[in-house]
Amino acid sequence: MRLILALLLPFSVFFTIRRPWQGLFCLLLQLTLIGWIPAAIWAVYSLSQYKTERKIEDSLGRRN
Repeated sequence: MRLILALLLPFSVFFTIRRPWQGLFCLLLQLTLIGWIPAAIWAVYSLSQYKTERKIEDSLGRRN
């Protein structure tokens, strides 16, 4: 679900993964039509990094 959100509304993904400042910057980036594609790529990349971090934390038993 977050992947679809990352493609349609890239800025909202950052708020769901608790990174509000990046979300605001991404919103500013995607306000331009040219910036929409880089914003979507950035959101998908950040989402993949977030999932990797969560897997590492789960495997080590350290979860916030």
